[in-house]
Amino acid sequence: MRTLERTRSELAEFLRTRRERLSPEDVGLPNGRRRRTPGLRREEVAALAGVGLTWYTWLEQGREIGVSADFLDNLARVLKLDAAERRHLFLLAHERPPAEPGKTFCTVPSLAGRLVEDLAPHAAYIINLRWDVLAFNPPADSLFGFARHDSGRRNLLRLLFTDPTLRDAIVDWKSQAPAMLASFRRDFAAAREDADAKGVVAELEAVSPEFKHWWRSQNVHAPCTGTRMIRVEGQPVAFEHTSLTVDGGQHLRLVVYARARPH
Repeated sequence: MRTLERTRSELAEFLRTRRERLSPEDVGLPNGRRRRTPGLRREEVAALAGVGLTWYTWLEQGREIGVSADFLDNLARVLKLDAAERRHLFLLAHERPPAEPGKTFCTVPSLAGRLVEDLAPHAAYIINLRWDVLAFNPPADSLFGFARHDSGRRNLLRLLFTDPTLRDAIVDWKSQAPAMLASFRRDFAAAREDADAKGVVAELEAVSPEFKHWWRSQNVHAPCTGTRMIRVEGQPVAFEHTSLTVDGGQHLRLVVYARARPH
């Protein structure tokens, strides 16, 4: 109960401070007569958010009332909250974070790029939500042949289903490829509004019957870690692999392959 009461008081304080930092001009209202308090009035926020003054007052006072995600999104727009503030509002009022559709970013922070290089002799590369390969080190190129492809076509999913050399390199491709595709589906769900991500899927459905069949099976595979056999100079070698988030804001992941140690 104390935790709930503290959360409500924090919500009340947060809403008050966000309201008071705005001027009428910020939201397209006339300044009008002289104001006794800074920022917007509660009735102005309520009107802009499309709710009654009493109801909004109760919310800002931290009373126990239910709120919908749509209302919180509307309130975040009215109060001109940035992404971090919007998330904070949801956590205080809804006790869970909001849905945040992912965006596909194609730039790699310089330090993340250095990390990829420094991980050699382990193979390492960075992908975005669409699975474009944005950075890789020589050991990763040796395993996956990234440099053979133009940067605009260097998409891990595309290579997995259209590059015969990579297909031959992955031992038991027919079990590994659908597992990797099921992992991609998780990222695709986050990037569902990304036309380019949809374009990759449409392209592969058109050129790969196997992709089309497995994609429509709707399998989702959460783990991004395990052991995979890859041929090195014609010989199968076991690699342990894992995936780490290197930039949550840009949805960038670092994938590392290291030769499995003998037991």
